[in-house]
Amino acid sequence: MSFTSFHGLPATLLGLGADLGVGIVLGVLYFRTLWWNTRRFVQGGRAITNVALMIGRIMLLGGLLVLASLEGALPLLVMALGILIGRSAVMRRVREPAP
Repeated sequence: MSFTSFHGLPATLLGLGADLGVGIVLGVLYFRTLWWNTRRFVQGGRAITNVALMIGRIMLLGGLLVLASLEGALPLLVMALGILIGRSAVMRRVREPAP
């Protein structure tokens, strides 16, 4: 392995860091809106608005994952990892306290 094989490494790491950051933001956004949308369903919000929000949330998540997959498997996996990190952050915040 020579030094020239590491030529594009900083750009690759920067791109993967961006994918991770986008994944975390996307995960937080997706699961916060899921929590909010679920509360709207339970409280009797307008069904058409709730369904539209649900479709928009799924389309945003799917579209960004498709864009990441066009870059390759590693960016897709890193973005998926970021989504899981965002999910875990949201779940910690909305967890109900024990009685």
